[in-house]
This record gives sequence, C-alpha cells and structure tokens, in this order.
Amino acid sequence: MLKKIFISSLVVGISLLNAQNITKNECEKLGNDFIYAGGECINYKKYSGEQKDKLNIVVHGTWDEGTNVLGRYAPFAENLSFETDVPTIAVALPGYSKSSLNNLKSIGSKTEKNLVYKKEYLSFLSSLITAFKSKYNVKTITYIGHSAGCSIGATLLGKYPSLINNLLCAGGKYDIHKSTNEKDLISAIDVIDNVDKNSKIALVYGTKDTISKPEVTKEFYKIAKEKGLNVKLIEVKDAVHLDLDMTQPSVNAIIELDE
Repeated sequence: MLKKIFISSLVVGISLLNAQNITKNECEKLGNDFIYAGGECINYKKYSGEQKDKLNIVVHGTWDEGTNVLGRYAPFAENLSFETDVPTIAVALPGYSKSSLNNLKSIGSKTEKNLVYKKEYLSFLSSLITAFKSKYNVKTITYIGHSAGCSIGATLLGKYPSLINNLLCAGGKYDIHKSTNEKDLISAIDVIDNVDKNSKIALVYGTKDTISKPEVTKEFYKIAKEKGLNVKLIEVKDAVHLDLDMTQPSVNAIIELDE
C-alpha cells in the first residue's frame, strides 16, 4: 500500500514547464537546478563529493509522462555521492519533474514508441552529458542507467566513445531489433565494436525481473566479453525490475567503477 501511495505521489508531480517552450535565457534564470542542452531545459539535482574531476550521472527509465522522477532519484543520487565521494547528478529527462518538452516527447509518451533508440534522442542526451562535463569541468563520467536509461546509456557508450568512461546498466535492452521491425533505430548491439576497451562496464540483472529478463543481459554480457570489453555481470537475487539500480549489489558495482 505504501509503495502504491508513493508512486501515485510521483505521478501527480506534473510541472507547468512541461507544456511551455522554455528558451535558453528563461532556463538559465530558473537557477542551479536547471541546465539548457540539446534544445531542452533540464531539471536536475546535484550532490557534492571530494573527487572533483569525476561525475556520476543517474538516468531514470520510463515512467508516466509528468512523473516527478527527482522525488525518487535525487535521494539515490545523494546516497551515491556519500558512498563514492564523487559528485552525483540525478537528471529528469524531458517531460519529467520540471524538465521541458521543447522539441522531444517524453520517453513515457503514449504516441511515440522506442524514443530512446532514435538518433535525435541519442543526440540530445550526448549534448546534455557534454554540457554537464563542461559546466563542472570533469574528465571522468560514470553513467548510471536503469531500464530505458540503461538502454540509451549502453548505446551512447558505442555511439560516442569519448563521452562516457564508465557504465552501470541495470535492467536494459541491448538489441531493439529483436522486438520491433521499426527502421532507423539504434541500440547497443549496433555500435558495440566502437566501445573504448578502457571503459568499465557493469551489467546488472534481477533474477525475478520480468521486464528485462535475465537472459537479455546475460546474452549481451557474453557478446561484450567476446569483444574484449572490460565488463562485469552482476546478479541481484530475487530482484524485480523496479529499483534494480538502487540495490546493494548495484551500488557496490558503482563504487568499484568510481575507484
């Protein structure tokens, strides 16, 4: 019952910003919890850490459009900043919390599917990460993604090899072509040969995850290992899809990535 109440409170966190075309100047006036990148005004929360040359970026998965995802992911980011001593950011993708919908639809859109596998969304997120790197003058990015956030992070790793250094990917999909015939989509399997072999990767699966089944992650791990990538497979026993990235085995893997 408590979980249902909490999720309901997230869903009602719809911001008026989502319906407006927020310009760069307007975005900058909103304060330190906003950044303009890729044509969108993005709401985020940052927590400090001593390792100033590093940055953790937490990217959520698919929720109903308008969900206040920072209500759930900001506390997680704060905990990671303590656990790793690395500054950590939780982002709200377009259409979530107070982030805009200037050019893109939300990944929870009822009218557009597979958005995170489209080039325009990859381009947006690469611009966002680049903006964070520039704003905070960091060299090393550890990307922490769950579900759809994991899927797009794994693709970014190969599409833009110098953008992300380390990846924690929990409950994602790595080959979108197995589930749709839609053309012009791109997923991790398509760019795996471009991944920098110095990148550290942790792939997390829950044994009771029915949305991203364990064999999906295991299969991609096997391919990545055969490609000579620096990848580890993390099993979380009895874990379901929800909050898979927040489990202790996932947190332990993030700590290791940040070392």
